[in-house]
Amino acid sequence: MVVDHGTIARMKEIPISKFKATCLAVLENVRKTRRPVRVTRFGKPVAEVIPPAPQAQKQILGFMAGRGKIHGDIVHATPWLEADRNRRK
Repeated sequence: MVVDHGTIARMKEIPISKFKATCLAVLENVRKTRRPVRVTRFGKPVAEVIPPAPQAQKQILGFMAGRGKIHGDIVHATPWLEADRNRRK
């Protein structure tokens, strides 16, 4: 059962002077928590720091699909390969 009490999370606001002094820490906090921060000057918003959109994960399996070419018969060994096998026996 999900209960929604109608609470809206307020965006954290910091004055521009504090943002200037702690810019790197604020950016790291936004990155870690994924919660935006509003920067204000004289109580009025001047900027919002928001986390970047999540990047799509690169798929490992099948990433080379369609890039290879088949030259000749892949079932039977080529004559030079068979000759090399016979030579090594």
